[in-house]
Amino acid sequence: MHSHPNSHLLRLGRFSEPGRAYLITVVVHERRPLFKDWRLGRLLVTEFRRLHEEQRVNSLAWVIMPDHFHWLVQLEAHPLARLMQVTKSRSTLSINRALNRQGAFWQSGYHDRALRNDQDLRPFARYIIANPLRAGLVEKIGDYPLWDACWL
Repeated sequence: MHSHPNSHLLRLGRFSEPGRAYLITVVVHERRPLFKDWRLGRLLVTEFRRLHEEQRVNSLAWVIMPDHFHWLVQLEAHPLARLMQVTKSRSTLSINRALNRQGAFWQSGYHDRALRNDQDLRPFARYIIANPLRAGLVEKIGDYPLWDACWL
């Protein structure tokens, strides 16, 4: 019998708050490094921007790594679970279309951390965008094509 992760159980009884900042991590199915192709990463960026423009989220900082992404957001009107469902669904459709494939693109679930309202969010943004440096993908963050932060 195949074991399934139970990360969804961690969210039972949890609620998300509009205006609260969250640090989110989502992993590609089977940790395939599909975002080594930056063009696929740009499709995900399009979804981040669309959700921001639709005022579902205030997107503060993000980085798309080869097999996952980190996203610092401030929720607007929609709960976190709905935001993630929309993000994963829309991006799966556009990325699978570009790859001429079907099926799962993201691992089930996601990791989130609610941040205190009084916390300075800039250190979290710096940590997120420095991921390519720590992973040895680039020597300068400006050389990495898949990141952004509202403070720049």
